[in-house]
Amino acid sequence: MELYLDSANMKEIEEGFKLGFLNGLTTTPTFMQKEGITDIDGTIVKLSKMVPVLQIEALGNSAEEILAEAERQLALGLDPKKTVFKIPVSLEGVRACKMLRNKNYLVNVHLVYTLQQAYMAMQAGASYVCPLVGRLQDQGHDALTLVQQCVDAVDLYEYDTKIMFSSVRNVEHVRNAINIGVHTITVPLKVMKQLTENNFTTVGTDQFIMDTRLMMVKVKEAINGVNPIVDESTSLSDALVKMTEYNFGAVTVVKKDGSIRGVFTDGSLRKLLMEQGKDVLNKKLGDLTYRDPISIEGDMLLNEANTLFKKTSVDTIVVTDKGKPVGMLDIQDL
Repeated sequence: MELYLDSANMKEIEEGFKLGFLNGLTTTPTFMQKEGITDIDGTIVKLSKMVPVLQIEALGNSAEEILAEAERQLALGLDPKKTVFKIPVSLEGVRACKMLRNKNYLVNVHLVYTLQQAYMAMQAGASYVCPLVGRLQDQGHDALTLVQQCVDAVDLYEYDTKIMFSSVRNVEHVRNAINIGVHTITVPLKVMKQLTENNFTTVGTDQFIMDTRLMMVKVKEAINGVNPIVDESTSLSDALVKMTEYNFGAVTVVKKDGSIRGVFTDGSLRKLLMEQGKDVLNKKLGDLTYRDPISIEGDMLLNEANTLFKKTSVDTIVVTDKGKPVGMLDIQDL
């Protein structure tokens, strides 16, 4: 199934065709007017150099006028093998389609709302027939049945015509097009971006990234560069200020020789305040009792730190270099 971008926005077009596998671009005078484009011919020429196939409008009150407009546009320097002329379905439109096809020009008969219209376009040799699904559904019609009937007609009567699923409003429309078996679909960039999205995919990808990181990144590479250390002579109130400055929920308390005395956390502070009241803020960190600090050498892999987090149920681990504290690893850093 061919995939076209449906847009006249230059940024969208540049972004969309970076994918490298879009078959072409469909655009309309309405799109161009909304984008504030005034030089239609200049825009068409520019687009023709950006995309593999360009589908543009050829308008006129008669078949002869439509043919003349198509040839005028080709004279701008467009490649007839990479240009598809879009013609609204009508009796003059399908007559123009036949005239253009006799010259081996590519034609998309669009604004199709009925099977009878599609049949006339196929009979006239249209390269593409384009039902407008979203617009039909807006009017309460069974657009998907129409598209299916158009595909079936191509298959049954062996018309050399591709059915293009257009007026795409959501990702469900793309799924509908695939299930029906249309030959071509033209999709706005907003919808196209959603086609690869799925929450389960995101969760799985994040898990793979995390597991890879655990096996490849060293602990010292994961810490944020802040080393939240305070001397054991520091008061609890000053320690609280330091924790705020460090933007950390814990500090490593060290002795005079630089060795680790313990770890003081915001949880420790809350517990002390509940047990002893605010007077505890005047105490020194050295007056407190600490359990043996949980630490890890910076050259260890994050996988080891992850195991340590699970085993000890702590939220922060002291990171050391030959026993000296050099930082802290928070569980959120994983």
